[in-house]
Amino acid sequence: MSGTQLRVGLIFEVLGGDTGYGRGAYLGMERAVRELGIKGRLLVPAPKEGYAPSLILCAQQGYDLVLAMGFGTAAAVDAVASRFPETRFAILDAPHDALPNRPKNVQALVFAEEEASYLAGCLAALMVAHAPGGHVISSVAGQPVPAVERWIAGFQAGAKRVDPDITTLNSYTHTFLDRLKGRSVALGQIARGSRVLFQVAGTCGLGVLEAAKEHGVWGIGVDIDQSELGSHILTSAIKRLDIAVFATIEKLLDGTYETGGTSRFYLRDDAVGLATISDEVPDAIIAEVESVAAEILAGDVTIPTSVR
Repeated sequence: MSGTQLRVGLIFEVLGGDTGYGRGAYLGMERAVRELGIKGRLLVPAPKEGYAPSLILCAQQGYDLVLAMGFGTAAAVDAVASRFPETRFAILDAPHDALPNRPKNVQALVFAEEEASYLAGCLAALMVAHAPGGHVISSVAGQPVPAVERWIAGFQAGAKRVDPDITTLNSYTHTFLDRLKGRSVALGQIARGSRVLFQVAGTCGLGVLEAAKEHGVWGIGVDIDQSELGSHILTSAIKRLDIAVFATIEKLLDGTYETGGTSRFYLRDDAVGLATISDEVPDAIIAEVESVAAEILAGDVTIPTSVR
C-alpha cells in the first residue's frame, strides 16, 4: 500500500478542558503524515453530537484506518465497526474485550500504565521516608475505567515495595471534568495526612494539583509532563500516545496491521515512564528509581493491574 494512498482519521474524545491528554495522539498522526506520507484527518466531535457521526463519516469515505481515542468512545466504536466490517478501526485506552460485540475489524491500543505508576509510587514513598512526617500518600482518580485502575494499582504497589507499612489512600471523583471536586477530594486526603498526591483524573485532577500546591505537599501529574504547573510537582507518570499511534500507522503501511485483539505498549517501548523529576529529589533516590526501572525492563518485577 502506497503512503500517498493511506488515509487515517483520528477522532478525539471530548473530555473538556485542556489537560494535554490528546496532544500525543495528534503528534503521532502528525509524525506519520511527515515521515510516512499518509493523509491524516483530525475530527473533534461536538459534545452533544457524540462520536458515531465522525466514525461513520470516515468509514463512508473509505478511510484505511479510523482511530478513536479514549474509553469514552468504546460504545460508538463498537457500534460503528460492527456496521462497517470492511473498515479497519483502532481505539486507544480501551481493551478489545471492553467492546460488547468484539468486532474483528477493531484493534485496541492500551498501555502498561502500571509500570509508570509503579515507579511513581516508589519515588513517592522514598521521598516520604526522606523527610520527617507521616508515611501517607494518596491518589485521586476519576472514573474506575481500566487505565485508571492500572495507574492506581501500580502506584500503590510501588509505594509498598519501598515501605510495606505506608498508608495509601485512594478516592474516586466519578468525573474527569470537575476541577473543584478534585480539589475538594484532595483537601480531604491532605487532612488525613497525605504528603504526596497522584492525580489520575484529567481536568478534575488539575484541582488535585492545585490543592497540593496550596498546602505545601507534593503532586504527581499524569498522562503528560505536568512539571510546568509548579515546583510542587514531584514528577509525572506519562504515557506516549504518539508512539502508539505512529507504530499502528506504520504497521498499516507495511501490511502487518492486525485487528481483533489488543496491543499493549510498555516501558520497554518508551511508551510509559516518568517525566521530569523535581530538582529537590536527591541523586540517591533517583538512582534507586532508575534501578527499579531496570528491573521492570528485565522482566523481574510483577506489577498488579487492578486495585486490591
